[in-house]
Amino acid sequence: MFDHVKFGVSDYEASKAFFLKALAPLGVAVVSEGTPAYGVEMSSDGKVSLCLYRTEEKPALLHLAFVAERREQVDAFHRAALEAGGKDNGAPGLRPRYHANYYAAFVIGLDGHNIEAVCHAPEA
Repeated sequence: MFDHVKFGVSDYEASKAFFLKALAPLGVAVVSEGTPAYGVEMSSDGKVSLCLYRTEEKPALLHLAFVAERREQVDAFHRAALEAGGKDNGAPGLRPRYHANYYAAFVIGLDGHNIEAVCHAPEA
């Protein structure tokens, strides 16, 4: 269901250290990291990730990403979410800054959360 969950933290370094230590027994480690404003991605299997970033917002808005098996599902998600009242936050398309096959779409949900559908598979 989830590809990754991303949420903001007020003390980036302390929160990163907390989650890495607390989740180490589960095999969780850093997969990638950018600036504190972009954040850190942690995973135990390279498939599902927990991501943290520094923010001053309280409460911090959530970023929820759902797995899509095919790119057509990402397109359909985007259309359906807009029809359901969401606001566009990124049309379906490749995001090569993440990786070559990262095909995703983003909408802002009714409560302001960033909702994403992402397909990691190459185009069929």
